[in-house]
Parts: sequence; structure tokens; C-alpha cells
Amino acid sequence: MEFIEAKKILSSWSNGDSWFGCNYGMNIYKGCCHGCIYCDSRSECYRVDNFDKVRAKKNVLLTLENDLKSKRKKGIVATGAMSDSYNPFEEKYELTRGALELINKYGFGASVLTKSDLVVRDIDILSKIKEHSPAMAKFTITTYDDELCKKIEPNVSVTSRRFKALKEISEAGIFTGILMCPILPFINDTDENIKLIVKAAAENGASFVSPYLGVTLRQNQRLYFYQQLDILFPGLKQKYISTFGGQYECNSLYKNRLWIVFKTECDRYGLLYRMTDIIKELKRKYENKQMSLF
Repeated sequence: MEFIEAKKILSSWSNGDSWFGCNYGMNIYKGCCHGCIYCDSRSECYRVDNFDKVRAKKNVLLTLENDLKSKRKKGIVATGAMSDSYNPFEEKYELTRGALELINKYGFGASVLTKSDLVVRDIDILSKIKEHSPAMAKFTITTYDDELCKKIEPNVSVTSRRFKALKEISEAGIFTGILMCPILPFINDTDENIKLIVKAAAENGASFVSPYLGVTLRQNQRLYFYQQLDILFPGLKQKYISTFGGQYECNSLYKNRLWIVFKTECDRYGLLYRMTDIIKELKRKYENKQMSLF
């Protein structure tokens, strides 16, 4: 594990009315070794060299503690957007666990996003956080099929393991759900995949499913994605090029039909899917707490 310099860990996001109600972002690691063929974090605009190599930020917990102390307003701290905080090195170094302990110590909320079942290790700390602030664990799920998962997300906990972890998180009383994204055109954009994911989410205790029925492609991320298509799905790259050209948002050609299928299944199982409803439910029990500034 290489340790790199970092002046700050916490960055301000929003006032909590948009992306899952989060106020701050936190990246403990730089780079990711999950190998997902579609990852937007490979994009040139993020300036992450050697993206597949995971590096930890030096003195990350001390820096985070100073960042938390300096914030005048409490809020929900999100992690996992740029680099999965539960990469294989986390099992040894426990930097994410240490960060959650600090978030709890200073009275902030937490929102973790992952493709790893290692997150169940930290149920105890997430449970402590939810006693005073919103706490959420989200899992990215793109395909119900474990074999397809192994192709497009080669180094993650396969889908079935993520659903099992989701169940454990839910049974611990922690607000949890899935990001059903990206749904890759011509690969996993089928009615069956949507139905199976939503059904499994409900059966394993999810409160919500947040979808994106397409994939974003730009800069060197597009190049990497097309290289992988040539290896895994010969001939499909040309179909992407002829269909989408240089578009940033490459939505499924069946987006409208898939949305109806998705909404119908979510309504059937009582799952939230609108961001405003998800945020409202996450924060509902904390609305009347005087110290809550979420």
C-alpha cells in the first residue's frame, strides 16, 4: 500500500437536498481495484493517474478529524463515490472504519456506497451513528446475474453476496438500498434484469432502489470501456459507436419501457425510488431533534 499526501479529506457537497441528502464528501483512498469496465471515475477530468492502483491518503484520520472539527454545521458525510472505501486493503488498514468512528465521535451522519460485503464489519459503528444522525449503507447493483457481474465487475463481491450483505445491514436497522446503475445498453438493459434486481432488493430488506437506465461515457473512460467491450463482447463497440456517437449520456434504447417496468415493480414491493422520498425517509426520525442540522 502506497501512502500519498492529502491536505484535506472532507469536501463540501450541498445543503443536503440532492444526492441522498449528503452534505460532505470523503475520499479516503485514491484509485480503485474493482476493475468495473464502466467506471466514470476513470474520466480524465478527475485526474486520477494509474486508476487501478489503490493508494491511501497519508495521516487520513488525523486530517479528517481536523476537517470535522472545523465544520460549523453538522451534516451527512458520504464516501464511496470516487473510490470504493471497502477495497481489499481496507480489511487490513481499517481506515474507513476509523473514519466512521470519527464521524460518530463528532456527531455527523454517514452514507457509505460500496460493491463489497466487507461493509457488514462496520454495522456496529453505523448503528451508533444512527442513534444521533442519519446513517445509510448503499450497494451498487447493475446485474442480478453473478456470471455477468464477474465479467463487467471482475473484482467486486458478486451480486448475490452484496444482496446478502444488504440483508444483514437491513436486519441491523440501518437504512439501506441499492443504486441500480449503470444499466448498460445491449448488455443488462432487459425487463428480466430490472425485475429480478427490484425483487431481490425487496426480499433482502432494501428501503429504496435508485436507478440510472444507461451509462455515461467520456474521455479516457470511454476508451477503456470500448477496449473491454472488444475483449468481453466482440462487435459491441461498433454498435455503441453507431448508436451513441460521442454522447456523454448513453441511455438504453428501451429506457421508457424499462422505467415503466421498474416503477411498477417498485410500487409492487413498496420500495422508494424518487430521490426526494428517499431523503425524506432517511431523515424523518431526526427532524425534531434540536441538534440536527441536516
